[in-house]
Amino acid sequence: MARHLITSAIPYINGIKHLGNLVGSQLPADLFARYQRGRGHEVLFLCSTDEHGTPAELAAAKAGKPVAEYCAEMHEVQARIAEGFRLSFDHFGRSSSEENHKLTQHFAGRLAEAGLIAEVNEKQMYSHADGRYLPDRYIEGTCPNCGFDSARGDQCDNCTKQLDPVDLINPHSTISGSTDLEMRETKHLYLRQTQLRGQLEEWIDSKTDWPVLTTSIAKKWLRDGDGLQDRGITRDLDWGVPVKKGDQDWPGMEGKVFYVWFDAPIEYIACSQEWVAAGKGSDWERWWRTDKGAEDVTYTQFMGKDNVPFHTLSFPCTILGSGEPWKLVDYIKSFNYLNYDGGQFSTSRGRGVFMDQALEILPSDYWRWWLLSHAPESSDSEFTWENFQQSVNKDLADVLGNFVSRITKFCRSKFGEEVPAGGAFGAKEAEVIAALSERLTAYQGFMDAIEVRKAAGELRAIWVIGNEYLQDAAPWSTFKEDPETAAMQVRFGLNLIRLYAILSAPFIPDAAATMLAAMKTEDSAWPGSVETALSALPAGHGFEVPENLFRKITDEEREEWQARFAGVRT
Repeated sequence: MARHLITSAIPYINGIKHLGNLVGSQLPADLFARYQRGRGHEVLFLCSTDEHGTPAELAAAKAGKPVAEYCAEMHEVQARIAEGFRLSFDHFGRSSSEENHKLTQHFAGRLAEAGLIAEVNEKQMYSHADGRYLPDRYIEGTCPNCGFDSARGDQCDNCTKQLDPVDLINPHSTISGSTDLEMRETKHLYLRQTQLRGQLEEWIDSKTDWPVLTTSIAKKWLRDGDGLQDRGITRDLDWGVPVKKGDQDWPGMEGKVFYVWFDAPIEYIACSQEWVAAGKGSDWERWWRTDKGAEDVTYTQFMGKDNVPFHTLSFPCTILGSGEPWKLVDYIKSFNYLNYDGGQFSTSRGRGVFMDQALEILPSDYWRWWLLSHAPESSDSEFTWENFQQSVNKDLADVLGNFVSRITKFCRSKFGEEVPAGGAFGAKEAEVIAALSERLTAYQGFMDAIEVRKAAGELRAIWVIGNEYLQDAAPWSTFKEDPETAAMQVRFGLNLIRLYAILSAPFIPDAAATMLAAMKTEDSAWPGSVETALSALPAGHGFEVPENLFRKITDEEREEWQARFAGVRT
């Protein structure tokens, strides 16, 4: 039994996320976690809310609530929505937890002892209109590298170049829009990432199996020009992890907090401590400490491409620089962007379908299937209502749902609600078993490699085989001349439903559970062979005819939703 540690990029606390956020990290991470559990492996799947920094402060101020209260409420909202999408986290933590405070301060102390933190007097952007220092993300202007006019003070989303606010052309505050900005002197701590260049380069070069997207971004930041720089890890803010060296005060750093991009990845580890504290598990160190058993763990991270630099450079610098035996990530699955109906999803601008709105319209399986089968792996992809309708109606309703409905209803009408006996499988069934076996091998290969769209394509092809068999065998016609053969064909088809439930569970868990319940079985063991799986439900085993697994989306609904979500969320 293998052991898999799985984390998805932790979402900011400030508001409900859109479908692009979902498919870029949490949803494919859940797919992989469910698949590995289904294969019988031990899995620890962690995620949290990212609660520090100015985004939380501003959102709380807008809501008229203390920031701690706001974060606690929004954590519950995000946890509830995650449950609605059936995200199977072993623990959904909080970066504001006591565990993360202590662990962040611990790492800072270790890095300081190693000579990897420098105290730097610098000038930072101060906004007179806002009466505060501005975090880099709240300064926008024109990128000096590519000319993009909405580059942030820490990074250009267009060319992914790391920036400082002073690099921007015509900078302004995104809080007030004011250009009345002044550089003021302040002291901050810097992580001396450049001192770890050799270790980082060796580590990244060793990851020959990483996706091209991940590797290309990591190497670009590591080697191109001034990509790898010493980075500030503190901020002049009230809300966050207070700056300390372990449990000791840090003279000169009073009133400052650690930068959110320093403490947020550390929360991956702290989340496992929260998991133990919540009574959900034990011995978090066997997942994270290579001196305590984590050497046999495979650690996989899921994230959008904009998060790759921080997870391939900054967080590894923290881990490597500590000099302690922490587990480093083995595989980073990164995603491009999902665009929305001719434009872009945007949390800050409220553009697109958001997770709560999606669940108000249709159950989670509809969204899970479309998002995963159109995951933006090799390039950006686009959500359109026409494509969503077509995919739901054809893949889910016409292929899978139709098969389950036809075979169960026919069996009930001719043989009752028990698996009929009939004779042994014949040549036609042997052909189907061979075809399914080949497809199953391919499906498992794509799932193991986390090639999400290809895996979805194989799963759909597996469903199609059942539909084509049913159409070709036509037990309703066979029954007229040879009820014994028709009974065998129906037995074969009912066992296919159980097999489909098991294979489909990572993608559409609710429908899979419905199929298993209809077949009156809790046996969801991953198939060792297709032939054995198709004899799992013996003659005489009871079943029920389920409600339609999926309904079709009408043209009227599609047009209504397209109009409803054409504007900006208020």
